[in-house]
Amino acid sequence: MKTWKSRPVPELPGTMPALLLHETTANRVTALPDDDHASLYVCGITPYDATHMGHAATYVAFDLLNRLWRDAGQTVSYVQNVTDVDDPLLERAARDGVDWRELAAEQTALFQEDMEALNVLAPDHYIGAVESVGWIVPHIEELIAAGVAYRVPGTAGEPDGDVYFSVEAASAESHGSGLDGPWWLGQVSGLSREQMLPVFAERGGDPERPGKKHPLDALLWRVARDGEPHWDGASLGDGRPGWHIECTVIAQRFLPEPFTVQGGGSDLVFPHHEMGAGHAYALSHVQMARHYAHTGMVGLDGEKMSKSRGNLVLVSKLRADGVEPAAIRLAILANHYRSDWNWSDALLFAAQERLCTWRAALDHARAGSAMPLLAQVRGALAADLDAPGSLAALDAWAAACLAEPVVPAASERDVALVSDAVEALLGVEL
Repeated sequence: MKTWKSRPVPELPGTMPALLLHETTANRVTALPDDDHASLYVCGITPYDATHMGHAATYVAFDLLNRLWRDAGQTVSYVQNVTDVDDPLLERAARDGVDWRELAAEQTALFQEDMEALNVLAPDHYIGAVESVGWIVPHIEELIAAGVAYRVPGTAGEPDGDVYFSVEAASAESHGSGLDGPWWLGQVSGLSREQMLPVFAERGGDPERPGKKHPLDALLWRVARDGEPHWDGASLGDGRPGWHIECTVIAQRFLPEPFTVQGGGSDLVFPHHEMGAGHAYALSHVQMARHYAHTGMVGLDGEKMSKSRGNLVLVSKLRADGVEPAAIRLAILANHYRSDWNWSDALLFAAQERLCTWRAALDHARAGSAMPLLAQVRGALAADLDAPGSLAALDAWAAACLAEPVVPAASERDVALVSDAVEALLGVEL
């Protein structure tokens, strides 16, 4: 699938400090490897109502990481999926009386327009679930052959043959493993099985499904039902893949094993990233990712922003209303990526004011002020993507520039460097 266009990233003088990132599995900030090559997988949207501010916050956060790696001189491989066939998409298409393929294509295109407007660097591979079905099927067959996946008989009018991942059979707790880095249920999330059950049900799982060996077993292949899209599943029969195996197979196809960082919203920690890690280890006996990092939830009026609640602030709607995308991005960056926060008109207004102030300060940039500022911005961002800290450094710089009693001529060199730094590191055009 085609992706969007990235804008050029200016090269900056000096060096980026060692990068620190909060590791979800260990619940602590840790140093990222400084290898020549870094790799990133960020889970994409289900395209039935793109792109709300929660989505935007996640992709802007990991865009910061992408930019910092590049500033440190690392080559980055970045992969993102789009779940362009799934129950919520099919339900929305049926509700609106449109073809699900048209809805998916329309919303995917809108998402890509939003990402390009927000200056999010495009992934190297942008892969749809539909185009990955042919890669997924043989991997599910491998899991069945290895005894970590099984078929469920049909009940209550459901057909025979849905395939599930056995968390008990795949977990190192059950069979023991001398392999490096075995997977066990709870490895990524740290949740107990009692804690997992209600979350699993809330986030697309089916713990009450008759015939499953364990309530937390995750769907790998849904055999064809009347009126639903389906594909040739070889020995699995016609059907379509489950959500978690989609990301696992795409990541393993396009990234190293293990890749550097698995990213997404905190609502993906369990079951999505937990199960994806289990699928990956069962297939390759190698951990899926070296690090897991997650963004906080974005709310509106005190409630999490979500499609199911309908309380969405859409990037496309703000853009249509004439809001500059750079201001939207600055409003997002005013919040630390791991924090839960609320969108508001006041937050957007403050971002617009900040953007105007920074641009005004460029006209008074003092000679020699840019390099110390660049070091401050880099230092904040290297410390677990502290975007608010970097904005504070720029605010202080702007205030100092504008406080001069006699306005000197701006230093062209410093103007250029500040503009380049804000573009390269924060993705904001001045």
